[in-house]
Amino acid sequence: MVQPRRSVAAAITLFFVAPFVAEYLLGDLSLKLLPALVFMAPMYGGGALLIREHVRHKGRGWPTILCLGAAYALLEEGLVTQSLFNPDYLKLHAHFLQYAAIPALGIGGWWTLLMLNLHTFWSIGVSIALVEGLWPEREHDPWLGKIGHTVVDLVFLFGLVAGTAIGYKQNHFWASRTQLGVTALLCVLLVVIAFATPRGMAKRDGPVPPPWFTGVATLVLGLLFEMAYPGLGWGAVTAMLVIDAVFLLMVFALSRRRSWTLLHTLSLGAGGAVAYGLHAFLQKPFGAGPVLARVGNVIFLAIAVALIILAVRRTARIRALGSTTSSSLP
Repeated sequence: MVQPRRSVAAAITLFFVAPFVAEYLLGDLSLKLLPALVFMAPMYGGGALLIREHVRHKGRGWPTILCLGAAYALLEEGLVTQSLFNPDYLKLHAHFLQYAAIPALGIGGWWTLLMLNLHTFWSIGVSIALVEGLWPEREHDPWLGKIGHTVVDLVFLFGLVAGTAIGYKQNHFWASRTQLGVTALLCVLLVVIAFATPRGMAKRDGPVPPPWFTGVATLVLGLLFEMAYPGLGWGAVTAMLVIDAVFLLMVFALSRRRSWTLLHTLSLGAGGAVAYGLHAFLQKPFGAGPVLARVGNVIFLAIAVALIILAVRRTARIRALGSTTSSSLP
């Protein structure tokens, strides 16, 4: 029996691309804090890799990835950092929970929706899309065997425990039992839904726009989402939900067509990554003055663009050879 090929290099790449996208490309952390990437990788990278491997081992696709990405968002922000419930997260005095506040739940509608989107679509979705584009011939295949899978599970668990301990040391905050319990229940529910969804969608004929168009559309929607000013309260929440709906409907409608390719899926990740990199220039990252901050933004965006160009070239080459013929969003 022929043993399946492994792609340890792809797994390691995703392990570090996920925290890079989540914190550095976004503009939260500066170039000076780049060594911290190693310490954030177990939670961010371990989570993205665990999700990707579970999904591909089960022969599932992007609907499952995104649903598990939402579960990851709740796990990180609700149970590990507990930022969804902390009125003064990281002692920034930013009052995240006051925007579109829901006092009965002890959360802010704007902050909760923002975190769900940033982790689901960017930390998990964009990272996986970019790295799968680098190894397009293994798009639907698992990258790791049983031993590697077990190692990832343990590393991710370590990341969660360490993240919780560090978060408590920084904040000295602990959410209520009800908040933690409901969050845990929602995480489990999302996991169940993720694997209960149908494995594939019926394909149909019909035109799709070129990948550059879907990439630009995603870039524009991403920038619009990130500019939903929190001071608008429920107006910002409404705008974010509309943008989510437009994006998901676009992808759902187009990805069901036979002419949808891996390049289109990659374009969605590329558009999201560039949106992050451009919006970062409006951020004030930790650990840097104004000059170092912008230098870091330029370098991080350049790295993202380089990854995109390499992924596009590899994916286009595989497509030209006829190795990738099926839709990438089953």
